[in-house]
This record gives sequence, C-alpha cells and structure tokens, in this order.
Amino acid sequence: MNRQAADYHARSLDDVLAELDARSDGLSSEEAARRLARHGANRLPEAPRRSVLLRFLLHFHNVLIYVLLASAAITVALGHMVDAGVILAVVIANAIIGFIQEGRAENAMAAIRGMLAPRTAVLRDGARQSIDAIELVPGDIVVLEAGDRVPADLRLIDARGLKAEEAILTGESVPVDKDVAPVVPDAPLGDRASLVFSGTLVVAGVARGIVVATGVETEIGRISGMLAEVESLTTPLVRQMDAFARWLTLFILLVSAGLLAFGTFVRHLPFDEMFMIVVGLAVAAIPEGLPAVLTITLAVGVQAMARRNAIVRRLPAIETLGSVSVICTDKTGTLTRNEMVVTTLLSADSRFAVAGEGYAPEGAVQRENEPANAAGCPVLLEFARAAALCNDAALRRTDDDWRVEGDPMEGALLALAGKITDGATAPFSSLARTDSIPFDAAYRYMAVLHHDHAGHAFIHVKGAPEAILAMCRNQRVGADGAAPLDLHYWQESVEQLASAGQRVIAVASRPADQAHTVLNTTDIEGQLTLIGLVGLIDPPRAEAIEAVAECHRAGIRVKMITGDHGATARAIAAQIGLRNCDQVLTGADLENLSDAELATAAVETDIFARTSPADKLRLVTALQSRGLIVAMTGDGVNDAPALKRADAGTAMGLKGSEAAKEASELVLADDNFASIAAAVREGRTVYDNIKKVISWTLPTNAGEALTIIVALLAGMTLPVTAVQILWINLVTAVTLGIALAFEPSEGGTMRRPPRARNAPLLTGELIWHILLVSGLFVVAVFSVFAYAIDKGYPVALAQTMAVNTLVVLEIFHLFFIRNIHGTSLTLAAVKGTPIVWFSVISITIAQFAMTYLPQLQSVFGTQPVPFTDGIVIVAVGAAFFVLIEIEKQMRLAFRKQAAPLPND
Repeated sequence: MNRQAADYHARSLDDVLAELDARSDGLSSEEAARRLARHGANRLPEAPRRSVLLRFLLHFHNVLIYVLLASAAITVALGHMVDAGVILAVVIANAIIGFIQEGRAENAMAAIRGMLAPRTAVLRDGARQSIDAIELVPGDIVVLEAGDRVPADLRLIDARGLKAEEAILTGESVPVDKDVAPVVPDAPLGDRASLVFSGTLVVAGVARGIVVATGVETEIGRISGMLAEVESLTTPLVRQMDAFARWLTLFILLVSAGLLAFGTFVRHLPFDEMFMIVVGLAVAAIPEGLPAVLTITLAVGVQAMARRNAIVRRLPAIETLGSVSVICTDKTGTLTRNEMVVTTLLSADSRFAVAGEGYAPEGAVQRENEPANAAGCPVLLEFARAAALCNDAALRRTDDDWRVEGDPMEGALLALAGKITDGATAPFSSLARTDSIPFDAAYRYMAVLHHDHAGHAFIHVKGAPEAILAMCRNQRVGADGAAPLDLHYWQESVEQLASAGQRVIAVASRPADQAHTVLNTTDIEGQLTLIGLVGLIDPPRAEAIEAVAECHRAGIRVKMITGDHGATARAIAAQIGLRNCDQVLTGADLENLSDAELATAAVETDIFARTSPADKLRLVTALQSRGLIVAMTGDGVNDAPALKRADAGTAMGLKGSEAAKEASELVLADDNFASIAAAVREGRTVYDNIKKVISWTLPTNAGEALTIIVALLAGMTLPVTAVQILWINLVTAVTLGIALAFEPSEGGTMRRPPRARNAPLLTGELIWHILLVSGLFVVAVFSVFAYAIDKGYPVALAQTMAVNTLVVLEIFHLFFIRNIHGTSLTLAAVKGTPIVWFSVISITIAQFAMTYLPQLQSVFGTQPVPFTDGIVIVAVGAAFFVLIEIEKQMRLAFRKQAAPLPND
C-alpha cells in the first residue's frame, strides 16, 4: 500500500478505517502477520556503522603506534631488519587484539539495546495484547497511556485528556492537546491534533489510535538526522585514564629522548644501539593497551549486569553504582511479587473474604464464613461493577494460567469481578464507556462514565481511600439504600486492613443522566456514594528479603517510598527487613517540613508512604544534600524528574513507562529489587576489575622501564635487550591484562562500605604499590642477571634468564592482583578462572618457544635455560609474590583496625 500519512489528519475515522481495511477492535493475528511480511518491521534503519577496514585501521591511530612505525622505519634504515620485524609484529598484534575485542564490545552493546526494545499494547483478535513495537503494522489499533512512547504514527480513534510532547519533531517543548476530530488538510505538523507521531511521548491521558505509518514511513523516519546512534563504549573514568595514558606517553617520550641524548653524547654508545634501547624503553613504559583493556572490562561488566536483569542505558552508571549509599525503592512489584489478589471486601455493613489464587476469575466469596453471592448480597454486584468498569486492564487465559495485560492491581480487580459473576471474564460488557478521567498520581483516582441501552448512565471511581472518601457524600447500605458517610468507621477500617499488610483502595459510584456524555471532575467531587473498601495483598519477594540484608551488610541504606497507606508500608517493610519500621512519614508530613528538616528526616527515616512524584524528587534532593549517592526506582511518567535527579535512576522494565526508562540510567528487566542489589555488586566488581587492570599494568610497565633506565644510567650491560622487551609486550602486556577484565566478584564485595564517588584511582596506595612492585622487579631481574654472570654464563643466556624472570614476575603479580581486597593465599585464589589459566598457559608456551626453539633464538638472541636455573627463576617469582602478599596483609589489617567492615 502506498499512502501518504499527511492525508490522515484530515480524514474521518470511517474513511481511515476503510482506507486501511481495519476495524476498531483490531486486526486478526493472521492478517497482522501478512501485513508485517508486506510492510516490514516497524523500526528505523540503524545508523551506518564503520566498515571493518576502517575499524581496523583506526587501531593504528594513536601516538604510540605512530612512534613505533617511525621507529620501525628508522630501524630498517639502520639495517636492523629483525628488530624492525618485531616492532611491526607488536603493532599488528595490538591492532588485531583491539579490533577483535572492540567488535565483541559493540556486539554486546547492540544485544543489550535489543533488550530495551519497547513493547506496546494493541488490540488483536478483539482482545488487548502486549507485543514488541517492532511488530506493529498499518491498521493495528494501539492503546496509549500516560508515559508511553508512541510506537508508530497513529490516527486517533478515541482520546481522553491526551497530551503529547512532540519536541523531537516540532521543537515545541510544551505538550500539545490531542483530539480525534479531523483538522484542515494543510495544517502544519504541530497542529495535526488528530495524529500522534512515532517517537513522541504521551504525558497525560489515554487513547486508542490506528497505525497509519510504520518504520521509515513515519514522520521521524523521514528525518535522517533522528536515527539512533550507537553509544560510545566509554565512561568518564575510561576517558580520564585514556587522557592519563596520553600524557604519560608524552612524558615517557621526553624521558626517552633525554636518555637517547645521554647514551649517545655522554656514554658515547653507537646511535643505532641506543636508538633500539630507547624504543624498547618506550614500549616497556607506555601502557599502550590500557584504554583498550579498560573498554573491554566495561563491556564485560555491562554483559554481566544484563545477565542479572539490570540493563545499562547510560554507561557512566556503572561507575556510580559502586558508590551508591542509599537505594530508594518503591514497594509494589519491586520488593513484592506484583501478583495482586483481592482478599477482603468491606462495605458499610458487611465484611467479605475472597478466596482464589493468581488472576484466575475463580474463587469463593464468603461473609462470616458463609458463602455469599450477588443475588443475596447486592453490594457484591456493586463491587463487581466498579471493579470491572473502572479498569483498563485485560485478563487472558494461557495454556495453564491467567495473565494480565495492563496494571496488576486492575487485573486483580477484574479477577474479583469474575469471581462475583461466576467466572465471567468480561462482565458488564453491555455497558459502553463514553468518557473517563485517567488515573494520575497527583490526584490518585480514576473515574469512568458508562451508558447502557436502557437509558441509564453510571459513574464509577476507584482510588486511594483518602481521595475517594473526600469526594463521597454518603455510603451504600442495605440492598440499595444510602446513609451519611461515617468517616471515622472508614478511616479505622483502612488502618485495620493496611496494618495487616493489605493494599487498600476505595470504590464509589453515582448515577448520571442519559444525556451526560462528558466526565468532568465537578461531576464527582462531593457527589459520590461510597461502595466500600477493597483489600489486596502482594506478598514480599523472598529474594528481595535477602537482597535488602545484603545491601545493609554493604553499608547501603534501603528506603521504601510508596503510594500505599502508611500501615501497609510498615507491615511490608517489617517483612522485608527494613530498619526503623516504627517511623513512617507520609506525603502530608513531608509537605510540612522545610528543606533542612527534610534532609534530616530523610536520613533517619526508611519508610515513606502516600507519597507523590514531587515528594520523591524532594527526597532524592534532600538525601543528596547530605552527600549521599542515591539510586532511585520508578515506573510512571511523573517519576521521570526524580529518576533524572537521582545518581542512578532505575526504571522498571515490565511495568515502567517509556518516559521513566528514558529518564533512567538503568532498567530492571524483571522489576525485582534483588536485581538492583545485583547491579550494585556488578558495579563494584567492574570498578574493582578496572582498578586491578591499572594496578597490574602500571607497576609491570614501570618495572620493565626501570630495568633499562637503571642499567643505562649505571653504565651496565642491559639485562634485557630492546627486542626482548618488545617480545614481552607482545605476549603479556595486553593478554594478561585482558584476563583481569573477566574476574568475578571477590568474596567481600558486598561487605565493604560504598567508596567515595570522587575517590581517585591513582591513590597514594596505588602509587606506593607501583613503586614497591617496580622496585622489586628491578632487584629481581638484576639479581638473576648477576647470578647468571657469576656462574660464568654468556651474556645472551643471562639476558634470557632475565627476560624469563620478568615474565614470571608478571604472572605472579597477576595472581596477586586478582584479590586486592583479600588474601591471595587460598585454594580459590590459586584455582583462578579459565581465562586466567588460558592466558598463563599460552604465555608459558610462548616463553618456552622463545627460549628453546632455534628459529626464535636467532630472532631474540636467547639461549636454552638449564632446568635448575628455571627452578631458580620460578623461586624468585614465588619470593616476590610472598613479599607483596605480606605487605598487602599488613596494609589490610591496618585498614580493618582503622575502619572495621560491616558485620555479616
């Protein structure tokens, strides 16, 4: 079908439906599949990616590579062909390793972006379903709610208070009102009120619309500049280390130039010999692989978080997670299972117990342990009518269970209506909805207006008890009577249900005139008849209880911020294991506190009930004012400001709106608090691994460089030749460093207090470690070299033993650095990981080849090392390991005495 979406805003609904061969109750699944095959997937073309050749060539684009290539050219001119070949091998190997790992990192990010693909609610086969937005086709009927990202260009069929933010297309940041009425054909894009466009955001109201364009045919698809770009796999920390490596490179080049001048003009060494020495020094000292390894570490961490259902949207969040000191979480679905079920109904003169499990519309209703039904208790029918009509969800039967399309609480209400009406899945379908006031967190209720074909109209309202009670003038009693509202009775009843851990909502209704077709707030304020209270339970997640305890052990406070009643929040908090369960602050309490008072209260209190999105924003700001690093969960469009303000905004992947996801740094694929704790653990692990990579790379590079510098300044024979230094960097510098990127969490990761957010990586402790290790490297290498000379070995053999000593020291240093927060002298530490042992075995084989294969002996100037001397080299490495491990244990013991770790 070749259509122009520009026409649809001016057409009547009947014309649009006829043009698209569609119906207001949606397409069939078979027809949708045919159209998907014809029109293709509903997605924009991906941003053009760099070609494979360009990606490979870019790995030669850095200062060190230019220096090495120039050195290789000069080396060729000087006639050192073997040395030039080794330099080129180092350059090409570094590029190949970086190219392969970068490709894996980009693929990992692409896979994670796929996990964030939005879903949308549609009408298919006459029922509401949730599908991937990519599967939408022209003619589909889409259901929109506040917070949704519009998945395609839609012609509105039905709209209630709909407002859309279209800045992405029009540049106008003020939300625009939308309506179903056609507009003039030549209306500009911003005035086409009957259309909503792909990529824009619904900020208020509800609507249904028919898809008129998908993919590249949408308005946003026609704007090439709006194509999604691939996020660069970097964070502030990685950028800082990249800049550090560049400045270090410049410093080392200046030192190398000075040494070249010293050796040539002071010691009068041949220029070509000094030049090769300086090249070896530069390669030894410059951490050329560090930025690449840090990037790989980041990619591994992102994948690990995704496996734990925490999807990273903005990479700097990984660094922030390691510093989180407070997690502010909502209750429903995050700390609890989000499997709502109605257990209690309370009217003015009766209390009903409702049985049943899950969302099946099956279960007995009892009053005072006797079966009850709508025929004998007319108020039950009123409960059922309000539950079914004031509802936007749908129940669907699967092979062995019932599932909800929409809000779980509304699914539980639909199940309740089915239980009262003997299993009906769509009770009261003869009543047609003519208008509604969608739920909004600001006023905490939803209202609907329905008409039948017998001249009757009804208004039903559900919401927070405080909000509903304020709008009621009387209460339902008896068969169909009314009595003055007993406010004290209802408030006590709310407290009673909530203290039992039930979530409480109130339902009310009133009749309306047949001519009444538009629902306004004035139609319900002070004019409702209260039907009663509905109590629902949502049991805590077992894994959330353990996750809260783990956060407490890690020095992280957990605070519950919920819209539920205070007593309900307190009961759930006690089951979850939160602290300070006796103290609860409500939204009304917060309004009476100044910012300074709120900052104090926010730190001391762990339970906040009956809060609004504005309260969440104030709480985040208050906690941050005390220097705390805050992670905040949210799901609604009104949560976006608090999520954006939080240091680690976390949106719900299942029930979260697209607006919340857009404002967040993380998305929980399973809406589970345990996934937040897992994300914090992984964030700390990524930071630890980055620290391990740096703590291994800088000392080993410094040790190699100092070995050359000391020998040169002392006028001694070099214990390691320039070409051998090049070999070490070829086989170890990147290989062993990459192994550290895959390290699992250390045992005490979640028993350490949060690190300071601004804590530098190059701490005094790390600088001391660099000095200690590099000094021990120099001592060990010169000791082995002197030992060999003392035994009368030729210089070539002594240098062979020295270069093997360097590699052995680096391997032992790798095993040491794997456990920077604990002991390395355990079976688990020695056991290592498969990738560690793969790296070690590979390097060991390479060293044996370099030492014993005649072909490589001629290239690197090596000689076979006697077996007993090989044992000596390994013993030197073991002694080095013991020394640095003893120093670490002394340092950890001192730190533990100064600042004890949290108790288990």
